[in-house]
Amino acid sequence: MPRRTLARALTLTLAVAATTFTAPAAHAEEIPKAPGHRLVSQYEGAPADPRPVPGQAPPQHPFLAPNGRSGMHADAAGSGTHPYSGPLGNNPEITSEKIAPVGGECATATFDSAGRLITVCGTFTGFLLKLLDPRTLDTLAEYKLPQRSSTVEAITRLDFSKIFKDTSGGAYFYLDDQDRVVLADSRQHVLRIAHERAADGTWRLTVEDDWDLTAHVPHDCVSWTNLFPSGTCDPVTSVMPDWQGRIWWVTRLGRVGTVDPRTSAIRSVRLDGEEIQNSFSVAEDGVSIVSDHALYSFRADAEGTPRIQWRQTYDRGTGTKPGSVNQGSGTTPDLFGDGYVAITDNADDRMNVLVYRRGTGIPADRRLVCKVPVFGSGASTTDNSLITWGNSIVVENNYGYENPLSLTFGRSVVGGVSRIDVREDGGGCDTVWHSEVRSPSTVPKLSTANGLLYFYEKEPNKLGIDAWYLTAIDFRTGERRWRVLTGTGPSYDNNWAPITIGPDGTAYAGVFNGIMAVRDRG
Repeated sequence: MPRRTLARALTLTLAVAATTFTAPAAHAEEIPKAPGHRLVSQYEGAPADPRPVPGQAPPQHPFLAPNGRSGMHADAAGSGTHPYSGPLGNNPEITSEKIAPVGGECATATFDSAGRLITVCGTFTGFLLKLLDPRTLDTLAEYKLPQRSSTVEAITRLDFSKIFKDTSGGAYFYLDDQDRVVLADSRQHVLRIAHERAADGTWRLTVEDDWDLTAHVPHDCVSWTNLFPSGTCDPVTSVMPDWQGRIWWVTRLGRVGTVDPRTSAIRSVRLDGEEIQNSFSVAEDGVSIVSDHALYSFRADAEGTPRIQWRQTYDRGTGTKPGSVNQGSGTTPDLFGDGYVAITDNADDRMNVLVYRRGTGIPADRRLVCKVPVFGSGASTTDNSLITWGNSIVVENNYGYENPLSLTFGRSVVGGVSRIDVREDGGGCDTVWHSEVRSPSTVPKLSTANGLLYFYEKEPNKLGIDAWYLTAIDFRTGERRWRVLTGTGPSYDNNWAPITIGPDGTAYAGVFNGIMAVRDRG
């Protein structure tokens, strides 16, 4: 079929599929389990006693929802911690919602002031912003976001890796202090979206603000009406507010910008030759962004233009490892302890955890606190945020994970989890424990209220059964306390989505076909 004829046919097909812009309330449909789920262990270990971990939570950001509810990494500092208890393993119950026949993964999960769940789910016809009942996972309201160019490329060029390594389109969004979603869609627009209940009892999602970045960001992107673009497409990957209320945004090709919500003024700079694939973190002293070359601290000047406070290069290795999105650090910077920031590098043999002092007046030879190699030779990488609490850092090994097809037929990754502590005097770091838990690609979380770390685990299986488990590890010792089977088959692969602990104690995880939840019944 000629390319123009193919383009017209595909355009018509997708136009029909995209006619529904919003959706009414709908009951959740469970994600089906693949054959073999009765042939694997359903539950191992024993319920844990809650043992809160002492320490001070990251400062509450004045323009974000409360810590633990606001975004993928739980708070502005990117700590990966939640202040309320997750499941303890007491007769756990599993529920799920299937979002689409193929795909439908719900990545970031946030919670409004009433505990309702707000998430963005990816489908082949576009991302869906969804308001869910946190217990039943029923859809209360839905708003359709534009389709990403990577999806069109994947379908037309039969290269689905483009989807799995695309962090743009709204996956990194945040919930602000007024329960509004702020995200960047695939049209290079920043949207602020509110939800409200109508007089008839139904819910709706409404765009309150729409800031167009296309004057600052190249946007000749692949679409069903532009299959062979000749220009540049630079997707926006993440947004976060600073302490003054500006909305910061970053793009894949290294643009860093701000939107002033009061005036709608937009300012931006470019990190030439660098990519930004991860989210970023914010504190009163600045905005921390990691590219595939360096770690940066930014502040905005009086006009809102991003200005570099300091820049620190790291070992980016010689190529992209299996388990990484690009050649560089796979971590969102973590701001923790007494003025520290932590990332990982992409060193060829063994990845290192790097801790830096983040002040502006620090001499170059004093900025690095420690460089700690983790995991095995030739088999270490991570493309997920670290967990930080007090002076402790927890890191997960994602080496070998590429997409939901890479672990089918009972395969797994080499795995591993380590805890590293910065010494009290700031004179270096020490490895406290190492666990062999295989958590292929999740963003793990810590409940500071019960002392448990939560991972999404998959072990090799000789029968070819792909069994996925929510696993709880003791933060103090690294011991696995319990794990529960959530489902079997690729539909239950979390494919880079985080675990998120809700304020009612439920643990949620986005999975390839939607979202699943684990809560105690005992």
